[in-house]
Amino acid sequence: MMFEYFPDNYPWSMAAVMALNAGAVMSEVDEALKPLKSIAGANDDSANEAWHSRWMMLAERSERLANEDDKLGHRLSASAKYFRSAVYYMTAERMCKSNDPVRIETYKKMLSVFKKGAERQDNPIEWVEVPYLETSLPALFCAADKINPSQTSQPPCIIHFDGLDVMKEFLFLSGVAKAYASRGISTLLIDHPGVGEALRLRNLKLFPETEVPAGAAVDYLESRKDIDSSRIGMAGISLGGYYVPRAAGYEHRLKCAVAWGAINDYGKITQGRLEGSGTKLSVSHWEEHMNWVFGTSSAQEILDVTRKMNLDEAVPMIECPLLVVHGEGDRQIPLEMAQKTIREATKSARAELKVFGSEDGGIEHCQVDHGALAVEYMTDWVADILNGPVD
Repeated sequence: MMFEYFPDNYPWSMAAVMALNAGAVMSEVDEALKPLKSIAGANDDSANEAWHSRWMMLAERSERLANEDDKLGHRLSASAKYFRSAVYYMTAERMCKSNDPVRIETYKKMLSVFKKGAERQDNPIEWVEVPYLETSLPALFCAADKINPSQTSQPPCIIHFDGLDVMKEFLFLSGVAKAYASRGISTLLIDHPGVGEALRLRNLKLFPETEVPAGAAVDYLESRKDIDSSRIGMAGISLGGYYVPRAAGYEHRLKCAVAWGAINDYGKITQGRLEGSGTKLSVSHWEEHMNWVFGTSSAQEILDVTRKMNLDEAVPMIECPLLVVHGEGDRQIPLEMAQKTIREATKSARAELKVFGSEDGGIEHCQVDHGALAVEYMTDWVADILNGPVD
């Protein structure tokens, strides 16, 4: 089970554990959050402002310490502290309302310290723009390690989409790109419409046809000479359990697809939540957040969009290998949705469901209670599919 620092506030508890999974320090997190225990249950505007303030305290301290290391030329120590600061800024921003100016200010600070951390580490990150319609999508390209010195072919690449409220920097900090790289696979971590930088700084809204940005990402990767464009796969976390199977059903250049959390019917999930009888929420201002993501202005408009977000048509058209990873005790998305996705993937070359249970851990939504288990399993599976024989 997930460690619940706030038993009366699931979104806060989940966010705290996500921060720890991305590199936060437990003693610092406890220092920041202990004063919030008495107000967590209210989860109102005042409580969420206090949440922001306490995480900002940690972010600014880590940034200050990183600056001191940097002045002394201690590059790697500075990098680690800048990355930790990014985790804290990211977590502070998570519970802000979309129309609060402090949200974008905090987000920009996160981007700044993340880039400083990346520039001071040994393994470079490449900031890229993926051409998309009349604009572009911001992404991080992380190159594969060369696992076979005699290998002459270029490595495969996995496109990684975010979730409803996860961004590319979180995926990097949680170790996703490093795990793929060590298995000889490059990664394109992309903020697609509705999330991260695409939403916050470019006002690009989410829509059901995720094969459109996925196709743009494949087009971009086909233009690169440092990956094997015949071995491109795709993965997505949380709402990515809808994004990726939807894209794979229509974008047949993808050679594998991984749904990290299986949202088969987002309309059904949304309706239950709007009625107050649904599954757990991942952010405090959930309805307001949904309007921001979709560019809608009412509960009915949210429902109108999400009712189009089911996989009934897409999944039966998936031809590539498909992996769905789900937690037995997921409190946001019921296990039956994962089972339905696999059951209906009748044309997939290899449709597999991995359910993490209480015996091994990882039972919560997207294995937030033990993220390493999921990352290791998924990256091994993708490596088995995409690596194949090397020359």
